[in-house]
Amino acid sequence: MKLYGIPNCNTVKKAQDWLKQNKVDFEFHDFKKNGVTAEKLNAWFNIFGWEKVINKNGLTFKKLSKEQQQAVNAADQALSYLLQNTSAIKRPIVEVDGKAVLIGFNVEEYEQMLTK
Repeated sequence: MKLYGIPNCNTVKKAQDWLKQNKVDFEFHDFKKNGVTAEKLNAWFNIFGWEKVINKNGLTFKKLSKEQQQAVNAADQALSYLLQNTSAIKRPIVEVDGKAVLIGFNVEEYEQMLTK
């Protein structure tokens, strides 16, 4: 299992704490240090939709002007933006066996998807 995010994000920290408390082994992928590929983003777009993968409530996106925000209005613009601004990716994203299964952190969803 792989957890994608950035280490100083409170939501990522909550997810990591939950995984550790529930003894779920995971590998952490830091967007800031290790980046993310266009292929990976497109795979997540296909699973969750590009609108959910881009974090429009985060500071990175909110720092943009209204015009810049409105210009990110389709998958190709979102892809280009997120490749350059990995902090604007909704996090965390959890992959199991190479396939994304969760985005964000919700205790009930984690319990349902990750505990047996």
